[in-house]
Amino acid sequence: MTIDVLLVSLTIFMLAVFVGTEVISKVPATLHTPLMSGTNAIHGIVLMAAMLVAGLAGKGILLTVLGFLAVVLATGNVVGGFVVTDRMLEMFKKKPQAGK
Repeated sequence: MTIDVLLVSLTIFMLAVFVGTEVISKVPATLHTPLMSGTNAIHGIVLMAAMLVAGLAGKGILLTVLGFLAVVLATGNVVGGFVVTDRMLEMFKKKPQAGK
């Protein structure tokens, strides 16, 4: 990897971090649940891509390990996101009345 490619990659990464932070910090609290659900759907696509990469890794042990790690991390992110979304939606359900 040349220094030019590394510099461009780091610049793109830093811009993505800055833009992501700015966008997320502007989201009102009432939109966090729909945003989380949308993010889970998008990360489901990432999980499918990770499984595809892991399956096509070939005979290289490093690629197989990295593909498996990608599948594990993506699965954890999807499951965790749905758990958080479910807990957030539970807050909006009416609690049963004690006297009825």
